[in-house]
Amino acid sequence: MTVKPRIRERIEQLRERMRETGIDIYMVPTADFHNSEYVSDYFKMREFLSGFSGSNGTLLISAQEAGLWTDGRYFIQAKQELEGTGILLYRMGEEGVPSLLEYLKRNLQEGDTLGFDGRVVTAAFGQKLESMLIPAGVMLRYQEDLADSLWKERPDFPCRPVWIVEEELAGQSVQAKLADVRREMKQAGADGFFLSRLDDLMWLFNLRGEDIPCNPVALSYGYIEEDQAVLFLQKAIVGDTLRQRFAACGVTVRAYEETPRFLEMLPDGRRVLLDQEQCSYTYCKILQKQGSVILKENPTSMLKAVKNEKELAHMRKVYLKDSAAVVRFIYWLKHCIGREEITEYDAAAKLDGLRRQTEGFLDLSFPTISAYKQNAAMMHYEAPQEGSALLQPEGMLLVDSGGQYLGGTTDVTRTIVLGELTPEERSHFTAAASGMLQMSDARFLYGCTGRNLDILARQPLWALGIDYKCGTGHGVGYMLNVHEGPQSIRWGYRQTSPETILEEGMTVTNEPGVYREGSHGIRIENVLVVRKGEKNADGQFLYFETLTYVPIDREAIDTSCMSSENLSRLNRYHQKVYEKIAPYLNEDEAAWLKTVTAPIL
Repeated sequence: MTVKPRIRERIEQLRERMRETGIDIYMVPTADFHNSEYVSDYFKMREFLSGFSGSNGTLLISAQEAGLWTDGRYFIQAKQELEGTGILLYRMGEEGVPSLLEYLKRNLQEGDTLGFDGRVVTAAFGQKLESMLIPAGVMLRYQEDLADSLWKERPDFPCRPVWIVEEELAGQSVQAKLADVRREMKQAGADGFFLSRLDDLMWLFNLRGEDIPCNPVALSYGYIEEDQAVLFLQKAIVGDTLRQRFAACGVTVRAYEETPRFLEMLPDGRRVLLDQEQCSYTYCKILQKQGSVILKENPTSMLKAVKNEKELAHMRKVYLKDSAAVVRFIYWLKHCIGREEITEYDAAAKLDGLRRQTEGFLDLSFPTISAYKQNAAMMHYEAPQEGSALLQPEGMLLVDSGGQYLGGTTDVTRTIVLGELTPEERSHFTAAASGMLQMSDARFLYGCTGRNLDILARQPLWALGIDYKCGTGHGVGYMLNVHEGPQSIRWGYRQTSPETILEEGMTVTNEPGVYREGSHGIRIENVLVVRKGEKNADGQFLYFETLTYVPIDREAIDTSCMSSENLSRLNRYHQKVYEKIAPYLNEDEAAWLKTVTAPIL
């Protein structure tokens, strides 16, 4: 039986469970118990039920209809993967498309029941459901995973080893980080702080794990008060050495499974700080029963986002080594295309292999995106081992990749010319490159957020009447998740999340692009660090330090479409690429790099 008939069968089996339990609509988001962006296989329930494999999407199932909501990054991919399943695609943000909340309000009547697993729904979204549906007489059932019994071969719950990050790498001790967190708690008027976001937990306790592929995190929870700190980890990974190490930091280690009971036993009246965008609805309900809840962004998120000088020093070294691996890959590809049979998958495997040879390599930071021609129009395309496109000496290959290293997490995208391009492709590439260069060269006053700067990246594209359906930049973790908040660069205003002022030490990606369904995709991405510049009577100025040093393919640049200022920026960047990366290359690679970074006059 092919996958799509199985999807239809699973949906019907779930509908039978819904009828048995009195649920009218069942909701399946893309999340684990910690609202992680990427999840382990155990938590891929939405993919199991729908066949859609993207990292963001919510499935709604009723007796009459099944629909999937996802964002612009995945419109093309979702259309392909949902075809033949009977599941309707709802393109989030598109004109005339109801939001998920609007759909629920329209389709649930008084006396109906909405079901979902409250452990994988955020407190923020759960409270929106409460405020909208309960007054209308709709009941919420959030106590069970209704689809679990359908997944006969569900993968095991993730439980892999952890390791401690020594202070020389972390740049700050656990005790110092806890002291910073407690100061933030005091300012918020909180007696306790419940933390469920995994990368924040790993940062706070100088710990790393392997429970989610590419994200070095361990499934865990934390609870902090003025005189105690508790870290909840799975029993199987906790030994005496780990307990003793944490005891010396004033941290008690308890079993992961004990978390709900521990929270239920907190003294009444505790004022507990939690982030409703990260904490699950289930745990928020437990804490609300025990006392008052202070809804506030995790203080750890901002503390983690501002990298200390030791972290930045390690990152600079890591990014040079990682950039060298990407340069060697481009050299290999340029010299082999048309001479060897290479597929998208082969190209990704080659780059992954070069990274694995790099000193300090731990893992990829996400599965490598290697997308040829029209496949590159899917922002998060992942080439299959069987049936991926054969590369030809024509068009472009988009490669978005990164690594986890001792000392940093990397993320870089280059769109590489393999042969003849159309005038439109050259125009689009030049506009994307111009936007990336303009953003890199930004000078701005303290107090700016990413929304103030986004126009620098989009302006050359908007001038052509085109746009990309995603943000321009996201934060990058330090030996942690490749996507990290709260900082970002995007033009749209979001009521759901407050804008974050760009602080010195924050990292952010810079990745404008063009995505043309059925034709081509282009993205050019560097990672930047916010640094302090001149301070004068007008205020504190900031600028970006570039961490990524990989050439931008000059073969796709149409100089008639590029301003002289951006051409100068490109030449200056390429000069630095050669100076910094040539020492990592062999003689032939270095000679080639000198040629492809020569100034365009």
